[in-house]
Amino acid sequence: MRVGVLTGGGDCPGLNAVIRAVVRKGIEVHGWDFTGFRNGWQGPLTGESKPLGLRDVEDILTRGGTILRSSRTNPYKVEGGVEKIKAVLAEQEIDALIAIGGEDTLGVAKRLTDDGIGVVGVPKTIDNDLGATDYTFGFDTAVSIATEAIDRLHTTAESHHRALVVEVMGRHAGWIALHSGLAGGASVILVPERHFSVDQVVEWVERRFENEYAPIIVVAEGALPEGGEEKLVTGEKDAFGHVRLGGIGTWLADEIAHRTGKESRAVVLGHVQRGGTPTAYDRVLATRFGLHAVDAVADGDFGVMVALKGTDIVRVKLSEATEELKTVPLERYEEAEVFFG
Repeated sequence: MRVGVLTGGGDCPGLNAVIRAVVRKGIEVHGWDFTGFRNGWQGPLTGESKPLGLRDVEDILTRGGTILRSSRTNPYKVEGGVEKIKAVLAEQEIDALIAIGGEDTLGVAKRLTDDGIGVVGVPKTIDNDLGATDYTFGFDTAVSIATEAIDRLHTTAESHHRALVVEVMGRHAGWIALHSGLAGGASVILVPERHFSVDQVVEWVERRFENEYAPIIVVAEGALPEGGEEKLVTGEKDAFGHVRLGGIGTWLADEIAHRTGKESRAVVLGHVQRGGTPTAYDRVLATRFGLHAVDAVADGDFGVMVALKGTDIVRVKLSEATEELKTVPLERYEEAEVFFG
């Protein structure tokens, strides 16, 4: 059997760990051959690929990013895209695909399964917003990076007695903001799931200043003030209809400075949250996902995604995994509010 592997969407710590686990188990247990498709779904569209052997994955466990590269290509936005993929898979004698990605990548995987292509999905996103799995790999690393940044910002904020607004990733779900804000002892945490009152934020900030503390405000990039609009870097949309968000941190820092008269600065962590070495937790989770993805291919169980339920790895339908984003429940956010101000 020959199996194709690809990584789509945004890069994420732990992608290489999945690739390594898939290739090692597939070769050593089943004797399969592997082809790595480059640049996400663009690879199966154009045929851009390379063989994957044991030597290719020998030392990639600790590396961030993906050795296969990635893209936000949507084959359903390309004329004749499905037919092109089927032709490439036939030409390269690919019997099955393992697609590692988030909502968009696995949404394509689900549609391709419906169109007769055997695909198994592996959940990846630092936002932890993919349905049907308790956690996605990459999330723990992103939270660890954001938390360390917040820890460092506390000292400089106190030294200059200023407010610091930390903008983290999170388009529709505020998991990174919530977890890093709680772990880092933030004064305020703002998430996309709940519109925030600028007046309330200012009240919390002023209370911190009155108590001789320098406030840290953690805000997800998709968070919205009451009656406000998303802050866009550009209005252009990618192949999946997403605009590029960014700027809420700077806007909020300016509002705080204007209303309180105190110095306020914004720090945008951006893609630093995606890069670098994955944590031990993400390496283990990614490896387990890869091993179980191989099992699904061996069983001919296509149209599924491997998922974490409690401490067990299970299989769920791709349709279940992609039908609804996993956002922060209101009760989880309200638990954190006791520490605000």
